[in-house]
Amino acid sequence: MSESWDVRRAGPVDAAPHRVLMIPGGLCTTEFYADVMAEPAVAGLGLVAATMPGFGGTSAPDDVTMENYARLMADFAADAACDVVVGHSLGANVAIEMAAEGLFPGPLVLLSPTFSRGDEARFLGVMNSVGRVPGISTAAWAGMLKLLPKAMKRELPPRRADALAADMGHNDPDTCRRIVRRYYEYLDRYPSLVERLCESGVSAWVVRGDHDEVGLTDGERQVLEACPRIHLVTVPDAGHTVLVEQPARVADVVLEAAAASPGT
Repeated sequence: MSESWDVRRAGPVDAAPHRVLMIPGGLCTTEFYADVMAEPAVAGLGLVAATMPGFGGTSAPDDVTMENYARLMADFAADAACDVVVGHSLGANVAIEMAAEGLFPGPLVLLSPTFSRGDEARFLGVMNSVGRVPGISTAAWAGMLKLLPKAMKRELPPRRADALAADMGHNDPDTCRRIVRRYYEYLDRYPSLVERLCESGVSAWVVRGDHDEVGLTDGERQVLEACPRIHLVTVPDAGHTVLVEQPARVADVVLEAAAASPGT
């Protein structure tokens, strides 16, 4: 494989009763999981965070479809002997696809996933549209990545804003354009991913901040609430970066999901 890996580990190396793979969101790296991984609640778990190849300066695979990312991350989970997967944002959607394709049996912790195209943040849809225009697509992404650190600092906790905003700026514009285009093609194939998650049969915790910019329709919520293996968790005082804004609450959910796993 041509892709490179950015990996961060915490907790017991060999004696952990459970190992947890943590997948960052789009444009993000393992740095976004640092606060959760440092929480006392998960100190006894083997934690492995892995940036999706293509983000944060890592090399992208030739195939940047969601299906291929699901295979790559499922292979990584198997190699690292992980029995729980946590995904944030785009990483959460990769985790959904891992379950839907039968590549990972769960449990899952899904932090701010997108269940349909209409739920996604507006700016990403705009960037996807611009990314289809010949001659200006990569330039537009380059401009957005230059502005992103300043914009993101307003959305992140002050104590972590500088490091995380700078982290998101370390992305290749053409790679981002390709990945986001394939991501929207994926969303177009499935009007709603709620049924896809429910029909996978895995246990999953869907965790959202109470003011997440990514939406969830009433219909999607009703279907999720009717799924016996799905647990909806709303975290107060948090938006789309719930893992950074409320790491202790996220760590508690990860521990709950691990307790539901039979182990490695």
